[in-house]
Amino acid sequence: MNIFRIKKQLRRRWRRWRRAIWTIGGCGLVTMMTWLGLMLSNQMEQLMAKEPIALETLGIIREAAIGAGKETDLEPAWIEQLSRSRQRRTVHLNKIYACGEESSVLGTLSPDEVIEIYRANPGWQGSLDAQGDVWFEQQINELSEMCRSNGYFGIDQQGNLSLFEGPPDKEKVLKTFFQLDVETMESSLPPDVLLHLHQGIRIQDLDEYNSVLSTFSEFAAMPARKVMQQKDE
Repeated sequence: MNIFRIKKQLRRRWRRWRRAIWTIGGCGLVTMMTWLGLMLSNQMEQLMAKEPIALETLGIIREAAIGAGKETDLEPAWIEQLSRSRQRRTVHLNKIYACGEESSVLGTLSPDEVIEIYRANPGWQGSLDAQGDVWFEQQINELSEMCRSNGYFGIDQQGNLSLFEGPPDKEKVLKTFFQLDVETMESSLPPDVLLHLHQGIRIQDLDEYNSVLSTFSEFAAMPARKVMQQKDE
């Protein structure tokens, strides 16, 4: 009987201990979860208060790439030569049109002012002449004011299709294009067309300019035609 009583008492004690263990374990688990929640909350607040690491890293990479690009972007030799001198220079702008040219003086500028103009106009070509003046060149696919007001296509004394300032009889040749096969033109074109060409064909816009060139390129002499074909290729 004593043995059974002892076993019963041990089982009762074990049940009480087990309840105590479960109670203590549950409390400990709740405490641990609460502590972890606070830790995570603090970490999230810190992360939200600053830029994400991935964005910071991306920004660093982008800045490094931009810096590397600036270091490898070499300036033209004339810009480097200009930068080494503090001398003020006369700056010219030469506008080259499909027909005609116009030149102007932008002023006497410091090297920094010249470089600022160059960087603000990436399509311009620049250079220094023998006197140290700066020349900018701008290509414009249009007719100059002079060509619009007084430009004529005609035949010069050597039989070339040329562009004149004023009628061809004034012989102010602005530009020579190619030698014409006059015999073929005389046999192929009406007489009034040839007369018109000798007297001068007035042009007032870029479309007329290109149309005259295209029409008479069909009558270019053979050497000139070969040269034009090579340029097209």
